[in-house]
Amino acid sequence: MNTRPPSRRTPRRRTAVLAAATALLMAGCSSSGADEGDDGTGSVSGSGDLRVALVTHGSEGDEFWDRVRKGAEAAAAKDGIELTYLSDPDGAGQADLVRQAVRDGVDGIALTLAKPQAMKGPVNEARAADIPVVGLNSGVDAWKKAGLLAFFGQDESLAGRAVGEKLNQLKAEHTLCLVHEQGNVGLEARCAGVKKTFRGTSENLYVDGTDERAVSGILTAKLRQDPSIDQVVTNGADFALLAVDAAAEADSGAEVATFDLNEELVDAVRGGNVRFAVDQQPYLQGYLAVDALWLYRTNGNVSGGGAAPVLTGPAFVTKAEADSVAGFAAAGTR
Repeated sequence: MNTRPPSRRTPRRRTAVLAAATALLMAGCSSSGADEGDDGTGSVSGSGDLRVALVTHGSEGDEFWDRVRKGAEAAAAKDGIELTYLSDPDGAGQADLVRQAVRDGVDGIALTLAKPQAMKGPVNEARAADIPVVGLNSGVDAWKKAGLLAFFGQDESLAGRAVGEKLNQLKAEHTLCLVHEQGNVGLEARCAGVKKTFRGTSENLYVDGTDERAVSGILTAKLRQDPSIDQVVTNGADFALLAVDAAAEADSGAEVATFDLNEELVDAVRGGNVRFAVDQQPYLQGYLAVDALWLYRTNGNVSGGGAAPVLTGPAFVTKAEADSVAGFAAAGTR
């Protein structure tokens, strides 16, 4: 194992986690999706017998990360954990948030490895401080090398290959894979997986996902420029909906499919505007990551035995399956 056994120290109650989060916010780091509390800091759930920091690369206002956080909060409430959620899409910013959690002496850290190299130093500092770290969402190929205790998420390469095969069945010929965060290993692996199994032409289009207007403009222009594109694959539900509008604006016959889903996307699948979605179950990722830290601290359990990731996807949601997940999507848990 790459992480030391559970500490036998008596878990402490509330200390300076929220104050640290506030200081980080003042320093320019982002804490996205916070509860509507008086101080606007990350959420706190449970009685605080254990303190866990969930640190992601999510962007502010992204519904996907709202689902991750909602699952984490459900586990924290069940386990009596004081949970702080912080995020920064910039690798250096996320690394600073993890280092602050280490300095604050939390009992566990759950983090994403969208940019594994940026997390190398902070993870080593956590291990040196006897703080267990688990990974979720991004980094299925990097978590063991990084020294994490466990990983919860989707094998993005496998999911991409499955999408490529699906597009072959649907007789697509020219696929455009939209990457909204350049350098994100998970998004790159998805598109590479699509290209590996797709028998037609496949190319990537890189955009800045923080600027939806620019994304729409670039995608519309690309579809007008190349009418041979008959399939767009996006890496997020919101981008799929943008792609549907862009295809209509460009008078393109391109169909749309996507990784990830939300309530509006499920409706789009039901209505036939989006061919299918690949659900990696973000709520489950957040829930399992926090619950795993509680199990490790209280009972020495290691999910996956520390040797294999715990996979939460891929699961295809087509028009046939959309009705069965619509209620969960509306509740913000799928």
